[in-house]
Amino acid sequence: MTVRIVQLGTPRATDEGLRIGTVRRPPRGVPKEKFASQNWYDVWYPNLAPSVETMKQAQAADTPALWAAFVKKFRAEMAQPDAARSLDLLAALSRTSHFSVGCYCDDEARCHRSVLRALLQERGADVV
Repeated sequence: MTVRIVQLGTPRATDEGLRIGTVRRPPRGVPKEKFASQNWYDVWYPNLAPSVETMKQAQAADTPALWAAFVKKFRAEMAQPDAARSLDLLAALSRTSHFSVGCYCDDEARCHRSVLRALLQERGADVV
């Protein structure tokens, strides 16, 4: 069983399972009832998205130092009890079921989902 880290809105893998959107806001201009059928997500879970302030910091991070500052701040947010418990839950679920976690960004390396990948792996998740 595995968790995949995906770009929301892209075609699903055959065994991807439930798609969890870890984004601050739903996709613009898409009716709620079409989120799943258009491959955005099945469940919206903004608890694992950066805060608005931190998201803005990531969007403005145009140097390695600024990106590192974003990663540090986002990791601090994910260390808070509610987020940490959510990550622990997803890591445990990855050992018994297929699901995916995603965001809209084109480049995973410059997206919070790269940090989520690392955080899940640190918790022993089976990540593809």
